[in-house]
Amino acid sequence: MRSQLFFCLSFFWLAFVVSYAAISPEVYWKVKLPNTQMPKAIKDFLPQTGMKTNSNPKVYHGYFDFGMWPWHHAATKDDIRELKDDSNRYLYKPYFFEKKLKKGNIINFPTFKDKNDAPLLPRQVAESIPFSSKKILEILNHFSIDGNSEDAQTIKDSINICEKPEIHHKEKKFCATSLESMIDFMLSELGTNNIQAITTEVEGESSQIFQKYTMKKVEQIADGNNMVCHKVDYPYAVHYCHIGGYTKTFIISMVGVDGTKVKALSVCHQDTSFWNPKGLPFIVLNVKAGTTPICHFLPNDQIVIFPFKEASNNTI
Repeated sequence: MRSQLFFCLSFFWLAFVVSYAAISPEVYWKVKLPNTQMPKAIKDFLPQTGMKTNSNPKVYHGYFDFGMWPWHHAATKDDIRELKDDSNRYLYKPYFFEKKLKKGNIINFPTFKDKNDAPLLPRQVAESIPFSSKKILEILNHFSIDGNSEDAQTIKDSINICEKPEIHHKEKKFCATSLESMIDFMLSELGTNNIQAITTEVEGESSQIFQKYTMKKVEQIADGNNMVCHKVDYPYAVHYCHIGGYTKTFIISMVGVDGTKVKALSVCHQDTSFWNPKGLPFIVLNVKAGTTPICHFLPNDQIVIFPFKEASNNTI
């Protein structure tokens, strides 16, 4: 009788494990994060039935990557040149001081809508494809991408960014090649499943490369060691998720001159002492590392994740 009971329990446990492992990414989110609404930046790119990983042999590109890893490298001449106009003045500042987040302030900024439409893959599919600088040739062959092409170089660059070591004990990072692995990293680093995951929201599509936005409302929604997941350029959705020390997170309601309405996320890094002292933020703002908090906006394909208990609602 005992052996039969053990067999039954083992059978049901095995069936549970198999079915749990085979559930869709959307169901995995609901099981692991039952109280967290899935943001549009994820929902719009969930895997489609019958999707083939090499059906679109190309790399999906976003417009901007400012704020992604400003502490990792020194600014290059090209970095600086891209931010200047013909009169040698900064056309816009991707980094700014926290005091700039104030009702009535006006900023000059590019579109908050990024164009990285890379689809999410189920974990079992993503994990069947190598993701390593040592397997570049195998990756390029899988996606039928010419090794001498610009897309090939982009793949190499994205993997290299993911493989860079953490530069300080305050930084925790992980490149998630699937939604399931992103969720697992969130839970392991934040220590709770009572979290919020939010993104910048854009109403309307601006036809202008740059335009002026007027801040109508500024709310601080979180502070602490919060996580940000950035979508990198790749043939499918890969998210560079990291915790980079103590931050404050704000939602800024803005209206552009063409009527575009934006609820933009801004992350303000309170400790920049471990950033590269020759990094672009310090050149743009003419300050030294560790002397003042530095902020940046996030386009609508990047996700901020924080424990719900840390959420606040302070209007500035």
